[in-house]
Amino acid sequence: MACQLLLTDFTLPLKSLKLSHSGQRLKGRSIGSQKVSATVAYYGLKTPPYNLDDLEPYMSKRALEVHWGVHHRDFVDNLNKQLGKSDILYGYTMDELVKATYNNGNPLPEFNNAAEVWNHDFFWESMQPGGGDMPNLGLLEQIEKDFGSFTNFREMFVEAALSLFGSGWVWLVLKRQEKRLAVVKTSNSINPIVWDDIPILNLDMWEHSYYLDYKNDKARYVSTFMNHLVSWNAAMIRMARAEAFVNLGEPKIPIA
Repeated sequence: MACQLLLTDFTLPLKSLKLSHSGQRLKGRSIGSQKVSATVAYYGLKTPPYNLDDLEPYMSKRALEVHWGVHHRDFVDNLNKQLGKSDILYGYTMDELVKATYNNGNPLPEFNNAAEVWNHDFFWESMQPGGGDMPNLGLLEQIEKDFGSFTNFREMFVEAALSLFGSGWVWLVLKRQEKRLAVVKTSNSINPIVWDDIPILNLDMWEHSYYLDYKNDKARYVSTFMNHLVSWNAAMIRMARAEAFVNLGEPKIPIA
């Protein structure tokens, strides 16, 4: 993943198993005369980097309890069940797992759950309490260069979200080959890392992400995300790290 923010656990009825995305597993071992084989998990459910009520009133605690605590947890649990049937994909990082199971456009059975785990981890970190407004520093400069203005970018991002047919995701990505930022929308579970793009920001457009708080009013959900929830702090960190892999041009020389 392009960025790993600090994640903290907290006591909730939905408390998650504290495992990293590095493929942790207990192999079979003998205790006395009995052989015990226990698979704990390959991947654990990460907690968002804020309390579940910290995004209110724009995203309710109840919505997070259902979206993160039920839907996201189901993706993790189902992925672990699939991976528990074979050791072929054991030890993959989440990035590696998503790319491997995409299988050059012929997805393996594990792909949807793996990609949804990745997408949701990234989505929670794409929001923050007191979010919204606009970025600054290098990310703002690159947005203005590639889209003409921040307003143009915002309009393009919102239009992509509202024109997405069915379920899926909207992304701000850095394209390695073109060396520029772009807005990308993907259907269902598709993640742009399978095309070697570097995600900077994403927005969940599956119905379960907005229905509890906004019913079928997708326009208000998207507008609220842009005005009050999006974490430009996280996006700027991701952009700074992405620039280590993509040469965006000659460095600016300060004028004395």
